[in-house]
Amino acid sequence: MALTLSNSIVPLSPFITRNESHRVHSRVLVRVVGSEDSGTVSWESVRNNGASSVNRKGIGVASYEDIGRQDGGNVLEVLEPLWDDGFGTYTVKDCIDLITRDLIKSDGGSPTWFCPVRIGKPLKDSPVLLYLPGIDGTGAGLTAHEKSLGKVFHIQCLHIPVFDRTPLEGLIQIVEETVMIEHTLSPKKPIYLLGDSFGGALALAVAARNPTIDLMLVLVNPATSYENSSLHTLSYLVRAFPEEYHRMLSYAMNPLLGDYMKTEMVTIDGGHYLQSGWQLPRNHSKDLPLLFEVARILPKDTLNWRLKLVESAAAYVNSRLHAVTAQVLVLASGKDNVMPSKKEGQRLSRLLKHCHIRVFEDNGHTLLSENGVNVLSAIKATQMYRRFSKHDILKDFLPLSISDFKHSPVETWWYRLLLGSAVFSTMEDGKVVRGLAGIPDEGPVIIVGNHMLLAFDVIPVVSEYLRQKKIVLHGLAHPELFHFGPEHEYFMVAFTDILKVGGSIPVSGKNLFRLLARKSHVLLYPGGFRESLHRKGEAGKLFWPDKPEFVKMAVKFGATIVPFGGVGIDEISEIIIDYNDMQRYPFLGQKVKEFNQGRTNLRAEMAGEVSKQPIHIPITFPKIPGRLYFMFGKPIRMKGKENMSNDEEYLQELYSQLRCDVECIISYLLKKREEDPYRGIVKRILSQSYNTSIDQIPSFEP
Repeated sequence: MALTLSNSIVPLSPFITRNESHRVHSRVLVRVVGSEDSGTVSWESVRNNGASSVNRKGIGVASYEDIGRQDGGNVLEVLEPLWDDGFGTYTVKDCIDLITRDLIKSDGGSPTWFCPVRIGKPLKDSPVLLYLPGIDGTGAGLTAHEKSLGKVFHIQCLHIPVFDRTPLEGLIQIVEETVMIEHTLSPKKPIYLLGDSFGGALALAVAARNPTIDLMLVLVNPATSYENSSLHTLSYLVRAFPEEYHRMLSYAMNPLLGDYMKTEMVTIDGGHYLQSGWQLPRNHSKDLPLLFEVARILPKDTLNWRLKLVESAAAYVNSRLHAVTAQVLVLASGKDNVMPSKKEGQRLSRLLKHCHIRVFEDNGHTLLSENGVNVLSAIKATQMYRRFSKHDILKDFLPLSISDFKHSPVETWWYRLLLGSAVFSTMEDGKVVRGLAGIPDEGPVIIVGNHMLLAFDVIPVVSEYLRQKKIVLHGLAHPELFHFGPEHEYFMVAFTDILKVGGSIPVSGKNLFRLLARKSHVLLYPGGFRESLHRKGEAGKLFWPDKPEFVKMAVKFGATIVPFGGVGIDEISEIIIDYNDMQRYPFLGQKVKEFNQGRTNLRAEMAGEVSKQPIHIPITFPKIPGRLYFMFGKPIRMKGKENMSNDEEYLQELYSQLRCDVECIISYLLKKREEDPYRGIVKRILSQSYNTSIDQIPSFEP
């Protein structure tokens, strides 16, 4: 038997020092795991007063620091692209099993903290995340997310025993004192509070009382809308329902809490309902007996007490929202049958000073146990993950995990089949090959090319790069793409979230310098907005500045520059109304003017067309899809030419050569696509009937 991980903190006083003994003077949940063959798993709950209280041979209580020392301090500093986050490994079945078999097996005493043992060790300098549970109080609601979150956070989960009757003030104090201890131990690090339903209200209460502490709040369907929720009505029903039928009431409530199909599909790879729907009844039949056990978590008296806690918490928080200074992310369900979570999220985003909202339209109240929801991805998309007091867009960047990649909307089979991206690259000897073999793996590398309409090329290029080379390609994007508000959530926010999670950062000389210094791979579009928002008849036309903006820095760092071109958007959509048309219609022209009010034009001082780039959305009409084609030219290596970084004539000549290379690539692709038998969507669909992989759909011979 061996202890895999145990770490618990229930403070007695916020006034402490860095002495480690201050972290072990209360209840500790210890998980003991048997051998892999035996499969035995059990929990022990012991009282620790500073001395060892686990009286079992070969077992000790370990903290995160202890584990780091045991293996020589071997803690990861960065995550590799497509790292395994374990999302979907554990499901609602594991959650219920953990609750009924372990957490409430001998559930007495007062509220306590525990650390899920499966998470392992987080990255170096990872911040603390305190999980505050919903009305169940178990603290096991992170089951589906604990491995991914555990890679980048020190997780502590609050457990409120079934028969505990700690009032709201007492629960606030428990969380508050833990926050103060963590703040004292690491004053330069943020403290994350992830609150689920009731826990969301509890997190807001703590934040309102501690405005000077660096708190980051993630609220999942927060219970601040209690007065307008079905819980308000349920409280009367619970009191009137006979004790002997309470178990049936608990079971009858389950369909209201979440989406059964999405809950069962957490472990189904890719989340395709039609493809894997046959597994759902079988999964549910296995989980059905466990649902009856959930009634043990909330017997009648406990449910009555918890509903009163929710009511008190909502009233307490709503009178103090003005005092919340923490940065907040609200994850709201569009089909929450318990609370009006979507409307509540929108209300909170208006009332709180620093609040993001992400809506999951097709999910229910139990958002954390349903398919299609990844908490860490939402945190990354809003750039709320940071290790210290200030967010560093490069140091705090977390690359896509394998589940991020697989479940991305742009990675679905139908989306990839629709675009049919055919990618080519050029070897050192000039030979053109299918794939990205011609691009060097060693950085720094700058990929320079043309923008398609609406930057439609960015996501396919970055995805192919990650899929084939397992390297993050950081796109340099206009800073305004990072500042769209909730009013644009149905289009721009969804698009920019994908960009940010994929590694795009605001374009600037400083950011380019830092990327090249880190030997990163960078995607750069000199044409910017003017090229991506081109007018009718301008597809494939370059709108580059007259002067080189990036070449000098590339030469200085000895980077490899790879020209590339892309075509095909003209066969997917057609511009109906462009910017020039909008200026002729007063209503549309006024809308464009209002949209750009206060927004930055990075190239306003430049001459020529490149400076004429107001942000607008051309009105387009979809066409029967053709195919996207991308080609990367022969790499131009600057290594050994660093001394030429101040030679203006050489830099201008190199810049002109790059532009000429890109134009030649575009012309080449426009000509060669005429030879592609799989240019049309019908042929690509038929290719799938022959079991051809999407990665292997043929194209023209280069």
